[in-house]
Amino acid sequence: MRAALLAGAVALLAVIAGCGPPGGPSGGPSGGPPGGTGDGAGRSPGAGPVPETGALPPVVDHVPTRDKVVFLTYDDGAERDPRFIDLVREHRLPVSLFLTDTVAGPGYAHFARLRSVGASLQNHTLDHPALRGLPYAGQRAEICGQQRKLTSRFGVRPRLFRPPYGTYDTTTLRAAADCGIAAVVLWRVALEPDGHLTYSHGPHHLEPGDIISVPSGEAPTLSLAERTTRVLGKLGERGLKVGKLEDYVGRISPSAVPGEHRSPVSPSGGIPSGGV
Repeated sequence: MRAALLAGAVALLAVIAGCGPPGGPSGGPSGGPPGGTGDGAGRSPGAGPVPETGALPPVVDHVPTRDKVVFLTYDDGAERDPRFIDLVREHRLPVSLFLTDTVAGPGYAHFARLRSVGASLQNHTLDHPALRGLPYAGQRAEICGQQRKLTSRFGVRPRLFRPPYGTYDTTTLRAAADCGIAAVVLWRVALEPDGHLTYSHGPHHLEPGDIISVPSGEAPTLSLAERTTRVLGKLGERGLKVGKLEDYVGRISPSAVPGEHRSPVSPSGGIPSGGV
């Protein structure tokens, strides 16, 4: 009788153990975390958002610093001005280029040359969609897809991400974190096609820590090198220099409760040109 009761207890324990999550106590494949930072291997087709497993990346449009630096960031990759390469090399400018594959892809050799003279290459999605409101799977595909493209071409995995049009939601931040992004970068200042600066909020002059977005303008009045030279002159007037963005955003704490964001509208009422 005692033997029969013992056998029944063992069988019951086996059934209970079989109801636990597969792959280990954490619920992830092979006992790893359920979300992770890979490409979702082990998840069933059509699975929903990966559970949040840690802090989400910070969202910055200005870096809090007392250093006399601002940050030059260039979007999309449509403009391939060879004189800009010379300018970056001569002034040793640690600029950040946020590249979209469908825009920059035909000219990746140009960006390899820029990288060789000190520019960093960062993520601006594969196809440049407005991400806010899109499903997790679509946002992840855009961000992780460009991570893979840039890594395979240049051997360096980007750590910074700029959402097209500056629009994002919490799903964007979760997808970005899952793709290995350390910070989501917006801007306070935009360098317009004619070379003048516009400000989305705050003082209407350059301040230490400002992030300047240089969009790919439609038929710009000035070349990329000319616009950059003009803004360098403005920096000199205020005693500022160009800093390396990656060195500064790494000091910013992750987002605790991220919100949703849409870039402030331009004076004409549309999406501002910076960061498009």
